[in-house]
Amino acid sequence: MTPSYAFQAELWLYQGEAGWHFLTLPAEVADQIAEISPAARKAFGSVKVTAEVKGHVWQTSLFPDSKSASYLLPVKKAVRDKAHLSAGDSVQVQLDIEPDSSPPS
Repeated sequence: MTPSYAFQAELWLYQGEAGWHFLTLPAEVADQIAEISPAARKAFGSVKVTAEVKGHVWQTSLFPDSKSASYLLPVKKAVRDKAHLSAGDSVQVQLDIEPDSSPPS
């Protein structure tokens, strides 16, 4: 069974030239993902996921963030444009851990 999570988070802009936007996962969701992360971790501690926001689905990776002690979900420009999202918006997210990232049964 593929682990799945639903949560709400605020979209924020990374202060850099690239203009990356992220959602920081709530602590309880990050803790649950960290429990499976030894088997789910890829390069740099990333976890492959499928994310959905306002009906827009994309595949990406979560990245561990030591500053927040959580994971960051990058929200690419194409998704932000289609979903009419801007930094500061509260976003409802559906997140599924990719089957090849989940721990063996």
